[in-house]
Amino acid sequence: MIRTAICSIFLGAFTLSSGVMAISTPSQTDIAKRWVHSQLPNHSIKLTASTIDTAVIEESVFQQINDYRTSQGLPTLTRNVAIDEQARTHSRDMANGTVAFGHDGFEQRIQSIGIAYSAAAENIAYNQGYSDPATQAVKSWLGSSGHLANIKGNYNLTGIGVASNSQGKIYFTQIFLRTR
Repeated sequence: MIRTAICSIFLGAFTLSSGVMAISTPSQTDIAKRWVHSQLPNHSIKLTASTIDTAVIEESVFQQINDYRTSQGLPTLTRNVAIDEQARTHSRDMANGTVAFGHDGFEQRIQSIGIAYSAAAENIAYNQGYSDPATQAVKSWLGSSGHLANIKGNYNLTGIGVASNSQGKIYFTQIFLRTR
């Protein structure tokens, strides 16, 4: 069974949405916020307006998510190339306007991965104008109950895809899977 409830959150210039909506207690959000302020600067990356290295941003998101999971006593996620490919395609399609910002096609993306799974979720985001877009995306996800539920979920595989457009918007997709 795939859980596909969707929530959307708009935080200033930053928009994000998660594939699974969950209710978290205030303490989970408080823990995430404290963790963000104490841990994320260690992963800062700097980008110039003309240089957006999506592979570096993807790796930064992956490391920050796993560092957070470890800080919470959760097992790390393993990055999977097939999941990365689907996440990148979705981010690229949102960046170039082929699909609207959102989760349309989520079940098709999951099926296209070709891995037997028992649960799946997706976090998406975009931002613009930040010197460290990866940290901004992760920080925003950790401050949102639905995104935090996905990050802390009982998953073992992940894939991350980042794409940018000519206006400088950077789109993020992170897919989570629990294999059977």
